[in-house]
Amino acid sequence: MKVIKPPDSIDIIPNTKAVFLAGSIDMGNAINWQVTVTQALADSPVTFLNPRRDDWDASWEQSTNNPQFVAQVNWELEALEKAHYIAMYFAPHSKAPITLLELGLFAQSKKLIVCCSKNFWRKGNVDVVCQRYDIPQVTNLENLIQAIKKECVEI
Repeated sequence: MKVIKPPDSIDIIPNTKAVFLAGSIDMGNAINWQVTVTQALADSPVTFLNPRRDDWDASWEQSTNNPQFVAQVNWELEALEKAHYIAMYFAPHSKAPITLLELGLFAQSKKLIVCCSKNFWRKGNVDVVCQRYDIPQVTNLENLIQAIKKECVEI
């Protein structure tokens, strides 16, 4: 298992599946669910693309005039495009606006596995998009881990 985070180069381990960990971060306020996933699959031949940057600075202006911000967004877009799968987690009581954007961008990609808490503020919207585009959905983080394992490890 390998975890790649920004700003590191996106070098996927050969002959492995790459999984982008899309989901609730909320400027660092959401639980670090990505660690739960990567720890649970630590012995798996998977390359995880984790956008949760270790040195994120919440004071960075979110503008095309800010090179750090632009680099972060471009890293995420490149990682989403390179990933074989996108594991998407909408945490309870989270807003996850970027994850909602990514759901729209990749709804038709056939890469998504979605986990949306019943307490997510826009669960109805997520459910409709998943139904419309035949996106597999699971009910909790443990089931998301099992779905990743099924798709990427048990081949």
